[in-house]
Amino acid sequence: YYHNLSHLENMLNEFNDVQHLIQDYDSILFAIFYHDIVYKSTSNQNEHKSALIFKQRIQNTSFDKIDKVFHYIEATQKHLKSDDSDLNYFLDIDITILGLSQSIYEEYCQNIRKEYSIYPDFMYNRGRKKVIQHFINKPTIFHSPHFIDKYEEKARENLSKEQKIL
Repeated sequence: YYHNLSHLENMLNEFNDVQHLIQDYDSILFAIFYHDIVYKSTSNQNEHKSALIFKQRIQNTSFDKIDKVFHYIEATQKHLKSDDSDLNYFLDIDITILGLSQSIYEEYCQNIRKEYSIYPDFMYNRGRKKVIQHFINKPTIFHSPHFIDKYEEKARENLSKEQKIL
């Protein structure tokens, strides 16, 4: 419902805005295309499994930064700031939905809930609150100046509103 081709399209649109700031264009594109290729709401191994599929499919090509992209894909599990500016841009691109308009954010919340429909509300709400708290507790939700300026304030507002509703 959320982790689909629309999510990839949104990421590519955001990527287009910052591609002039990216040092390793190909690695970011591979990470975008493969980061959610495995997505099961009942698994905590999605990122690792997605990275493994990337590695399996690309290993016999001339692309020589497989380990780097593998790391980028796995980094989407925790979204922690890195010394690698490209990784920071990639992680920011993945979560720009958090800083969009309230109506788009509300639709995102509904779609995430649908993806986790297997869980009753009390379990879903507990897990979702942990995710929200993870982002709210960070000094900045986004890691790059571009995305901090563009989305930080609205993302904090959206997350805080959702947290109160849960």
